[in-house]
Amino acid sequence: MRVVMTLIAGPAGRPLLPDIAAAIGRMVQAATLWLASGEACDLFFAAADAADAAAVEAKARAVIGSAAIDLVLQPAAERKKRLLVADLESTIIENEMLDELAGLLGIGPRVAEITRRAMNGEIDFTAALKARVALLGGFDCCVLERAAARIRLTPGARELVATMRRGGAATALVSGGFTVFAEKVAQALRFDHVVANRVEIAAGRIAGTMPEPIVTDTTKCHTLLALAGRYGISPAQTLAIGDGANDLAMLAAAGLGVAFRAKPAVAAAARHRLDHANLGGLLYAQGYRKDEIIG
Repeated sequence: MRVVMTLIAGPAGRPLLPDIAAAIGRMVQAATLWLASGEACDLFFAAADAADAAAVEAKARAVIGSAAIDLVLQPAAERKKRLLVADLESTIIENEMLDELAGLLGIGPRVAEITRRAMNGEIDFTAALKARVALLGGFDCCVLERAAARIRLTPGARELVATMRRGGAATALVSGGFTVFAEKVAQALRFDHVVANRVEIAAGRIAGTMPEPIVTDTTKCHTLLALAGRYGISPAQTLAIGDGANDLAMLAAAGLGVAFRAKPAVAAAARHRLDHANLGGLLYAQGYRKDEIIG
């Protein structure tokens, strides 16, 4: 089978990338095709089967060593995806919004500990979410807008969504967080679909509860597959990105599922990951050249 290995450097890895790419190119007997000079390149080669490709990947990672360079190895066919499904918090945005709310309300450490354990897969996500939302009960709902004002887009997010949309892809934002934040980001970046939880308000105060159904890992995976069916494409033509344990099912179902600067347990379980590049690296992984990216 024909495969493509994409090397994508984070800022600290860019001075090292040309030499590392050349060394790996000699190893796989492939020419280096630059997508962005000194930043991202492709190496196409033939692998006998998946096991052979995995062995080549392991050798390439050994060449990279500790350099700040990401590697994505995938089949060369159907590389440019027609559906993007993205997690929100610590992925499309840099924030964890429940932590932002907790900080504003002075209950940060209590909420952050539950968040950490849930994202590492140490405790059930739904139970952890309910426990954190319950801690918000009774506070004035105006804090939601104050927290929304703190939202920071992750570098590369705008370019990722805009470029894929121009290429004809559909886009969806899926979040175990709140619609009050997800819809604001979706409007700013022009996502086609939003799936998130609603926080209940009673008499101008956060009720501390959420209506069912709650967005879970199963919801995220189902959303990806349902949208693929709606648009008449195969799962192989989908791209998913997320950072937490509740994203793993979605990442596994996608043609290209990428853990983004993920927690250790999630990074170890995901087939692909970006540890150093920003979200624009997902465009290079699809074969977009730098001059094709909407900046």
